[in-house]
Amino acid sequence: MAGTRLLYYTHSVFLDHDTGPGHPECADRLRAVNAALSRPEFAHLLRRKAPRATLQQVMLIHAADYIAHLQTLTPGNGHVYLDADTPLSPISMEAAWHAAGACCAAVDEVCSATGMRAFCAVRPPGHHAEPERGMGFCVFNNIAIAAAWALHRHKLERVAIVDFDVHHGNGTAAAVINHPELFYASTHQHPWYPDTGAPIPNGAGNLLHIPLQADSGSSRFRSAVTWQLLPALHHFKPQLLLISAGFDAHRLDPLAQINLETEDYGWLTEQLVHVASQHANGRIVSVLEGGYHLQALAASTAEHVRALG
Repeated sequence: MAGTRLLYYTHSVFLDHDTGPGHPECADRLRAVNAALSRPEFAHLLRRKAPRATLQQVMLIHAADYIAHLQTLTPGNGHVYLDADTPLSPISMEAAWHAAGACCAAVDEVCSATGMRAFCAVRPPGHHAEPERGMGFCVFNNIAIAAAWALHRHKLERVAIVDFDVHHGNGTAAAVINHPELFYASTHQHPWYPDTGAPIPNGAGNLLHIPLQADSGSSRFRSAVTWQLLPALHHFKPQLLLISAGFDAHRLDPLAQINLETEDYGWLTEQLVHVASQHANGRIVSVLEGGYHLQALAASTAEHVRALG
């Protein structure tokens, strides 16, 4: 899209979400992303400070009891755990509120102006968080909240979520199922954590699971995108395209084995930009999910953002 402007939402509070020594989902991830996107070639990014989400926004996806439980869990020091992988430190919940807020604010800007796209560099990630529980490093489901907000606030009728994180977004699937105005498509390693995402029909027919075996590599990934993902998106005709941008399918990532190359993320993003340009007036909001090898994460994010505009 000619004249596309690219928003970049982040916040220093995301660095204060402390997951403890040795945890793969650490603040250095965001430092690596920020450093990559601070290079001169990204000087054109319109940088925004992520606002705090409202209770109304978060409750579009999450149960009131779950939100209240999270607030009572927040420790005065040290950590408490939602599950074995998901620690909360004293500032974690504030970070979670701002992560969801970044995504909703990005939706507002992208839906209210011509020629806007957005990338939200947030922590904690979100796509494993189910309506009534957090898990897998995730507290609030940022992308699902953004999708629900687009329907509620901007009265859109069709919003698509594409999730290329190497892990299936069980939380996003749980939020989207039986809501035909939303479409969720996921490429992910299977079998793998969280042991969901099998290619079976379910819900309102609005979930597309594209499981890939370990060592699939670029060729099989690109074939699956070309012959399964893209036709489904064109059929759905989204008015807004949201992306769960996880970069942990990279061959250097320690948590999975699909073995993509950095360039695959640029190629995929170009395909998604084409879909958005054809059906959604170019409107895309992309949200950081996984990616745990710092150099691969930085390079892949730069490739993704470069292709976004």
